[in-house]
Amino acid sequence: MKAHLLQVATAPNRSFSVRQESIPNINNRWHCHKEVELVHFHRGSGTQFVGDSIRRFKAGDVVLVGANLPHYWHYDRDENACNADKSERLPYATVVHFTENFWGDSFLCLPENKSLKAALDKAKRGLILTESIGQRVAKQMEILCQVEGTFRLMALMECLLIANESDERSYLSSLGFRYESSEVENERINRIYAYTLSHFHDKIRLQDVASIAGLVPNSFCRYFKSRTGKSYSQFLLEIRIGNACKLLISELMSIKQICYESGFNNFTCFYKKFKLITGKSPLMYQRAHSVSSL
Repeated sequence: MKAHLLQVATAPNRSFSVRQESIPNINNRWHCHKEVELVHFHRGSGTQFVGDSIRRFKAGDVVLVGANLPHYWHYDRDENACNADKSERLPYATVVHFTENFWGDSFLCLPENKSLKAALDKAKRGLILTESIGQRVAKQMEILCQVEGTFRLMALMECLLIANESDERSYLSSLGFRYESSEVENERINRIYAYTLSHFHDKIRLQDVASIAGLVPNSFCRYFKSRTGKSYSQFLLEIRIGNACKLLISELMSIKQICYESGFNNFTCFYKKFKLITGKSPLMYQRAHSVSSL
């Protein structure tokens, strides 16, 4: 799946963009851009795609997405049926866009800015900022919307310094989205992802996906592991479990239906793999979400 390249507008008198989005699903497509993106969801919930990560998002979440990391957020349909007055009072999200070097190429090389650079390096895989870290960043984003001049820069830097306190549990995408390669290699990886995302509901034969990459199965396995840091079978499993999580949250299907809809042909295997990836059984995952949404 080739990500759509999005052009982010910046006002003539601003070095970076800060806006409040009150239109749900304004960018409900797989896209990327050269800017780093920091978003705080004030209201709404849905499905979040960052790199190869598929998970839920909800009001209060804060997410930091690095430059050129493909992503999109799809709001739940029932969240869109809000009355006009309410949507005018409370925006869906505050969104900040900035390029890594908007403050000058040498700025991040200063020894005092080691933590800022580290935060941007972490953002290359995407970060979900939760609990106290997320709350503190959200507070700084409120300040960011209210101040001007140098104070605006200071508020953004404070957001990044706080984000840098996050640990490995905050990463969203796998190491597979931290590669740098030629256009030819990018196209090959895109073909693999596109085929997987289109066919994960069905049985995928190794020789079929290898042929998409123009490789024989053994070479494909080595290639994929070298590019993404994980085996193809693990990548496919994560895509399937992510889809199952989305369907479990919607509660429109039985768990057995979700098992088969997500590409598993054995319920026992689905149960075991789901618990391995999420730490919960499918039913406990569904109940936990139901309780948290009350």
